[in-house]
Amino acid sequence: MLLFMRTTVRLDPHLMRAAKKLAAETHRTLTAVIEDALREVIARAKSPRPEIEMPISRKLGGAMPGVDLIKTSELLDRLERSDDPS
Repeated sequence: MLLFMRTTVRLDPHLMRAAKKLAAETHRTLTAVIEDALREVIARAKSPRPEIEMPISRKLGGAMPGVDLIKTSELLDRLERSDDPS
């Protein structure tokens, strides 16, 4: 036998309106929308995140030569190349 708990939460009014709108559009209750959102967040928190190895120079103790940490596009390109097995 399932027991349900009644609780009170304080939500941002914009978030509440969006949740109610989603519930209406998907023909579900607000409770179902909130439960689904909580399940998703909990599942995401439990799944392991892959570790990213930053291109650090072991010799210099900082970014590898040619890596500008301010330019994220260059950093992402460098990280993607380090994942490429070829």
